[in-house]
Amino acid sequence: MILTVDIGNTNIVIGCFEKKELLFLERLSTHRLRTAADYMVRIHQLLSIYQLTPEQIEGSILSSVVPPLTDTLSDAVHRLTGSAPLIVGPGIRTGLNILMDHPAQVGSDLIVAAVAGMLDYSLPVIIIDMGTATTFSAVDQKKNYLGTIILPGVRTSMDSLSSATSQLPRIALEAPGRVLGKNTTESMQSGAIFGNAACIDGMIDRIEEELGQSATIVATGGLAPAVTRYCRRDIITDDDLVLKGLLYLYDMNHAS
Repeated sequence: MILTVDIGNTNIVIGCFEKKELLFLERLSTHRLRTAADYMVRIHQLLSIYQLTPEQIEGSILSSVVPPLTDTLSDAVHRLTGSAPLIVGPGIRTGLNILMDHPAQVGSDLIVAAVAGMLDYSLPVIIIDMGTATTFSAVDQKKNYLGTIILPGVRTSMDSLSSATSQLPRIALEAPGRVLGKNTTESMQSGAIFGNAACIDGMIDRIEEELGQSATIVATGGLAPAVTRYCRRDIITDDDLVLKGLLYLYDMNHAS
């Protein structure tokens, strides 16, 4: 059994695979002040919920965009399983040719998702990850990682709007019944859902124009289902994409 851990700015996504089968996917809130012991206990509790034990874990892999927590979670996994996890970073085998000015600076979450997109879907592929930030990445038919777009995430931008204005409330991220809102909540929901859906459609058009061909579009992240259903483009939603990418990277590097 392989333990996979993806540390994001808002959530830590944890899963376990038995061969290619995902046994569970759970999210913990990201807290930078928690200790390795705290996270070790929380991961152990998740395993217990699914009637799994640390002794069943044969290996583990971790990606992180929160540097202060990388060592903390690595230590937690090491203490729980008895072996240190593989950490996604410079020098790890990916199968991608990363055509960026500074490849080592590309977020590990972007690389992990790109690996899964490359292996699971027809190329070229555009990957949209909707979390704290909304990111777009593109991989061409030659397995070149071509570049990235980074936008404020849906919830991030709406929370910023509410905190910066005295009369705009925090809202649930739900689509209103119409585009033109008849009250403040509807108006904000329209901007959050329909506005971001239109942004995604428009960015896909521009990326494909740069590619010179159409692409497979895959979306992942906790907020993807709430928004992509209102996009006019055909978008595949894959909530497991990053964890599958971690498993593929573990297999590539463990085999080597």
